[in-house]
Amino acid sequence: MASSSQSDRTGKPTVMVGWIGLGSMGSAMAKTIQKHPIARGVNQPPLCVYNRTASRCAALEELGAKRCESVAELARDSDIVFISSSADDAVLSIVEQIVNSGAVEDKVVVDTTTVHPDTTQAVAATLASKGAHFAAMPVFGATPIAEAGQLLAGFAGNVLMASLMQIIAEAHVLAAKTDLPEATLERLLEVNFGPVMHSDSVRMTTGVYCPGPGERPWSDLQLAIKDVGHGVEIAERERVSLRVGQRALENLKKANDWKESPEGGGRILDSSSVFGVVRKESGLAFETEFVRARDAAATADAESNNSSTKLGGG
Repeated sequence: MASSSQSDRTGKPTVMVGWIGLGSMGSAMAKTIQKHPIARGVNQPPLCVYNRTASRCAALEELGAKRCESVAELARDSDIVFISSSADDAVLSIVEQIVNSGAVEDKVVVDTTTVHPDTTQAVAATLASKGAHFAAMPVFGATPIAEAGQLLAGFAGNVLMASLMQIIAEAHVLAAKTDLPEATLERLLEVNFGPVMHSDSVRMTTGVYCPGPGERPWSDLQLAIKDVGHGVEIAERERVSLRVGQRALENLKKANDWKESPEGGGRILDSSSVFGVVRKESGLAFETEFVRARDAAATADAESNNSSTKLGGG
């Protein structure tokens, strides 16, 4: 590979790896790559990292990664370049910067972003014309799964996950309306349907679907709308019926509408917020009692801290 200039203790050339994009998912995946060789006692050069907001690199630097000042610098210093972005246009821009960085022949570019197949084909053609190799590896899974190094690669997975969340949300609302304890339903999901459905259930019952003040979603709503939208569009083009997937996409969009409403107040939502939509459509509040109590406690704590600060300043 063109930029392999370092060697390990045996004298064999080492592969230089770079990572572009350190959002919640990208950061979690990059940390796993940086820590993996260290945990296995492998002599591997530090991961090169770049993010448009440079401060996002700090956590990786603490683990020993090397921060680059630009996409071009990272591309020149790396043999394998991973991309983790949020939109098709961003991926196209990053690839253009990689190509314009200079010699890219024999380099490998791996895109972990869920983008439209047309975008994937355009990127592959651009890189191939410069002698580079391309691998489309869209990943799906929540941030905790990424942090554990257990993400899966696949395109249809996003539609499947959204469909599962739609089904689980409906089950929980039915349970709430018929006085079935949510703990009973959650145990049923865990024992009979496994960790994935149980994890989605936990996101709903513990308020992750509607994060509290200062909390981050496990999986961002906006990205879910994009990812599931691509899947539904492809299914429609191929004349495949995705009724649950289409319903899930509709409810993801409705969750975003609630977020932008005076009631939602622009708060950040998790992709499991379809739960709130199903609740509203069934005559319940978008926010569960757990969420309302949690937010009320957080507000009270903030007001108490502000009062203490004012008194201390006086």
